[in-house]
Amino acid sequence: MAVLHDPAPKEIVRLITCGSVDDGKSTLIGRLLYDAGAIPSDQIAALPDLEGAPDLSFLVDGLAAEREQGITIDVAYRFFDIGERRFVLADTPGHEQYTRNMVTAASTADLAIVLVDARKGVLTQTRRHSRLLALLGVRRIVLAVNKMDLVEGSKDRFDAIVDVYRAFADQIGLTDVTAIPTSARTGGNVSTTDGLTPWYAGPALMAHLRTVSLAEAAPGPLRMTVQGVSRPNADFRGFAGRIVAGAALPGAAVRVLPSGVSATIDRIVTMDGDLEEAATGQSVTLTLTPEVDVSRGNLIAAAAAPPEVADQFEAHLVWMSDRPLLPGRSYWLKLGAETVAARVSDLKHKVNVDTGERLAAPTLVLNDIGLCTLALAAPVAFEPYAVNRDLGGFILIDRMTNETAGAGMIRFALRRAANIHPQALAVSRADRAALKRQSPLVLWFTGLSGAGKSTIANRVEQRLLAEGLHSVLLDGDNVRHGLNRDLGFTDADRVENIRRVTEVARLMTDAGLIVLVSFISPFREERRMARERMEPGEFIEIFIDVPLEVAEARDVKGLYAKARAGQLSHFTGIDSPYEPPQTPELRIDAAACSVDEAADRIVALVHAAQAAGRSA
Repeated sequence: MAVLHDPAPKEIVRLITCGSVDDGKSTLIGRLLYDAGAIPSDQIAALPDLEGAPDLSFLVDGLAAEREQGITIDVAYRFFDIGERRFVLADTPGHEQYTRNMVTAASTADLAIVLVDARKGVLTQTRRHSRLLALLGVRRIVLAVNKMDLVEGSKDRFDAIVDVYRAFADQIGLTDVTAIPTSARTGGNVSTTDGLTPWYAGPALMAHLRTVSLAEAAPGPLRMTVQGVSRPNADFRGFAGRIVAGAALPGAAVRVLPSGVSATIDRIVTMDGDLEEAATGQSVTLTLTPEVDVSRGNLIAAAAAPPEVADQFEAHLVWMSDRPLLPGRSYWLKLGAETVAARVSDLKHKVNVDTGERLAAPTLVLNDIGLCTLALAAPVAFEPYAVNRDLGGFILIDRMTNETAGAGMIRFALRRAANIHPQALAVSRADRAALKRQSPLVLWFTGLSGAGKSTIANRVEQRLLAEGLHSVLLDGDNVRHGLNRDLGFTDADRVENIRRVTEVARLMTDAGLIVLVSFISPFREERRMARERMEPGEFIEIFIDVPLEVAEARDVKGLYAKARAGQLSHFTGIDSPYEPPQTPELRIDAAACSVDEAADRIVALVHAAQAAGRSA
């Protein structure tokens, strides 16, 4: 049997359709697929005739029914050919709650079709999607003013919508907009022009898609993200990854980032043999000479033009989680193949998607767009998103749930990231600890208000003082009178409260002290972050556990009574959650033992930690 081959590979074009719900997107997709021959004619023959035109929307996998049932929709991809181009069409829901899906699809799109219902005009979701397209670097827009048959092909209506959209598009930097009046239901101006809009002299949608210019800027110098290290035998060590810019050539000088080590490309290895050159978009394995240290997540770049390396950025952020952003909280940041801990150190503003107005905001919620600064736990190689999507686009991952919490676009590195460097100190933390004849340690007391944290911590410090150990007690109320007096009790403020205290505790362990931290610290994620900031073995989490009714009955400060009366908001245990430790080093049942008994158990842990420190 003869095997047919395309005489030449088709140009791959990534396309996204977006716009407000019920603007006719599903019908348009069905029409494109049918007119492009991606849907066999026998599937269309049995459809009901609606004024001479079949309704094609149900051909798109029944997404509408799934949305009505509350099923989470990911991105569905459709494939069809027009002329010498093969289109990969990303089909995402138009509902506001699925904006996150639209962001996923737009991040790789070459062009977008923005649908507008001719009867309704430009809506909030139209603006939101368009603003996202601008942020995500999609510059070629087809404005499909759809359902023109329902406004009797009115040129005035079409022109009015186009004027409104172009004015908005100019504001957000979308300057390549082609407007086409369409009727997806009847097929008007989709594959061929029709008599409904005799005043329209431009191309039909499919003709435009066939010919629209997709020329990009020059690919630039080599950039390859390392996705794995291959060493099948002692004589071979290769670095597998995808070339996201430029080209790789044997003999080319490269630099491995973020380390900055220099090397030369020796071979370009593939399953089909070695290559003389590998271009942008290809996945290959490189061998380097001499052998240098390269890990997953590193970047191999042209030595003569390496990208920047930094650990602090300004970036646009689209929030994609039902759980709000908490500035100061640690998230995983995934950039290319690299994953590193990161936090939003400052949320500068969020954007009103209708007006573009910059609004002060303590947090971002689902579908919000904001501008923020990010602080990473380690430096990464990057390029601004406007230069390279692969090296400038990132996602934030919730470390507790592993869900994608946000998507971001790097604008630039902060100047302080390049100008601030750790100062080498002649006196080390080991010297300070030796002077005190003890090992640094953090005793982190957590529990509900009224559980007895401060009382027990006070007794423990008295015991340590009596034994000649050097300690300091950081108490939640006392710290809020000074260092953290500017913070309230919202979730975001609680996160920042613990972040600051963690850094103070870290500095005090550098001084060789035993630090007792007595804070409600209601969130596991911040307690985990505090543990990670300390040296291994120097963090002991102590859960002072009492039932809520016991803590409330004590109510020495009268806080529970105020919270129950509605006079005190964001109170832990009443209208703000407490997440108890899952595996603390020590759990104290404060309702069943005395203060001295609790102190005995904690001091015993301190003795064990000091003994371990002396033997290390």
